[in-house]
Amino acid sequence: MARPRGTDGSLLSSLPWTLTALVFSLAPHVPFIPIWITAAFLGCAAWRYVIEKQRRALPGTWVRAVLALGCFLGVLATYGGISGVGPGSALLAVMAALKLLETRKRRDQFVLLFLSIFLVMSSLLREQYLWSLPYMLLSILVVMTAWLRMSAGKSQTARQSFATGGRLLMYAAPLAIVMWVFFPRISTPFWAVPIDTSRATSGLSDTMSPGDISELSMSDEVAFRVAFDGAIPEPRDRYWRGLVLTRFNGRTWSGREPGISRSARDQIEVIGEPIDYEVTLEPTRQQWVFALDMPYTWSLSRTFMGPQQQLARSTPIDQRISYSATSYTDYRVQTDLSRQYRIWYSDLPEGSNPRTAELAREMRAAAGSDRAFVNAVLEKLNQEEYYYTLEPPPLGSSPVDRFLFETRRGFCEHYASAFSVMMRSVGIPTRIVLGYHGGELNPMGGHLTVRQSDAHAWTEIWIEGLGWHRVDPTAAVAPERIEMSASDAAFDGIGAAWGFSAPSRLLHQMTLTWDALNTKWNEWILGYGPDTQNSFMQWLGMNEPSWRKMLLTLVGLVIGIIMLISVVMMVRYRPPAKDEAAIQYQRFVKKTGLDPQTGETPRVFALRVQASGSMPAPTVEAITEAYLGARYGPGGDAAFESLKRAVGAIA
Repeated sequence: MARPRGTDGSLLSSLPWTLTALVFSLAPHVPFIPIWITAAFLGCAAWRYVIEKQRRALPGTWVRAVLALGCFLGVLATYGGISGVGPGSALLAVMAALKLLETRKRRDQFVLLFLSIFLVMSSLLREQYLWSLPYMLLSILVVMTAWLRMSAGKSQTARQSFATGGRLLMYAAPLAIVMWVFFPRISTPFWAVPIDTSRATSGLSDTMSPGDISELSMSDEVAFRVAFDGAIPEPRDRYWRGLVLTRFNGRTWSGREPGISRSARDQIEVIGEPIDYEVTLEPTRQQWVFALDMPYTWSLSRTFMGPQQQLARSTPIDQRISYSATSYTDYRVQTDLSRQYRIWYSDLPEGSNPRTAELAREMRAAAGSDRAFVNAVLEKLNQEEYYYTLEPPPLGSSPVDRFLFETRRGFCEHYASAFSVMMRSVGIPTRIVLGYHGGELNPMGGHLTVRQSDAHAWTEIWIEGLGWHRVDPTAAVAPERIEMSASDAAFDGIGAAWGFSAPSRLLHQMTLTWDALNTKWNEWILGYGPDTQNSFMQWLGMNEPSWRKMLLTLVGLVIGIIMLISVVMMVRYRPPAKDEAAIQYQRFVKKTGLDPQTGETPRVFALRVQASGSMPAPTVEAITEAYLGARYGPGGDAAFESLKRAVGAIA
């Protein structure tokens, strides 16, 4: 087999732009794909540029085949498959990197630019934040510039190609906007894309062990945003109910249910005024739906209320969703509880945390009643040396015993778990609720932002005649955690930790501004679904809009915009009008029966016409001088009129 020859360097002028387009397209994927894929891509890009610059030979077929097989097996081992957003993006990046090693002609560069466009579009399957649109437009502009550089002449600069790409993008913008506004929305997508389950998500799980929620408290990721129709509840009432845990194995609480109750909402007795609001929930890849405690109505489809009054969806929430709900902060739940359920909600594993159980029995005997016992436990947590900390010490076996009698330092899950074990030790039905508490008010957007750092655990105890009653042991230890959100408390210490407050306040203000913009982006752009589109069409005067009407409107607008753009381009790029003197001279040349030669001046052409005898010499001289005077000399209109008369006089 003959050794491959080195490249000829013909791609050296356009290759840097192609590499730049690939880098721009890959950048949004870098936080989600393995580091080795990014390193392999950058390595192949640098290798290919060196090959072209130094006129080296491209890697042989066997080398490329081995690299392709290795990368494919690497993706398969990393993700455990090749289906989904994560593996698909990784394979696209690998394909682009390996394609660089066999790029010989401009045709191969076109393939690379197509891969760049696919990489840009696939990034939207993961995130569609506010910054996604300008970055996507910039990436497409770079791709178009690279495209133009491949066919640009030597006289055309990179700046000119960039400007041309910008104009083309501006021409396409009206079409894109019209397509986005008028293309009929449907309630279900045309296709389903497998979710990238390889990406770790921050959020509550269906179990709770010591330290689980304290880890979430370190995250400032947004869990959901809430916009209220009326007044915003006080911080102490902002309990966002999620899932309910009912079983305890001595260390971990879980949400196994005793059975399915279809009358969960009927067990709720509302007392106070309703609170109406709308929630925009970030993807959790779980089924739990969060609502202000206690939810009573909700608009989210395929969502039901479980037996412990928790909302759940039939399918995991794998994309951002919005829903309206109505809740009551004053309520009673299940005032009548059967003996079977009392036993169920009081169950504890045999022999677990014996010191806690013994302490509970002693305190209950001293209190004389269940309510007095509850108050005594809360008073103990408040008066004795118990501390609220985000970094509690590790707990071994019998974690509740070790926490109550030794470490005395913990987060909300420590206090909720210890309180629940004490309640169950004396036969009081108890369950733990996982959700969020608080939320930061954004005055610019008029909404609450609830972050992962607001994750919280509290308890519900069942009392005869009162039903399930919320008791938050954390409030007894750290009441400031309940009076303000965790994010607010964290912000108060940003400046103090560094010895100043102005920069932290400015940073906080910038964060609020960005959050308000993202909220409007979610509401107006990402939330532009079937209902919003129908309302907008009606506002435009389209009564009873249907997909047929919107398609006809869309086709008409697209045709109109294309015609308008065509007219603009025809006017902008039409060739300049020919000089009238030149038109008259061309009539003279045509009548001579001779063709001017390349580089031949009018006077030289006149001598050749005179030599041919096809036209009298005085006439030829008069026309030539009149043309030169009208076209290049000071003759002006007089010379042009003389030229016109002389040419018109020729038989």
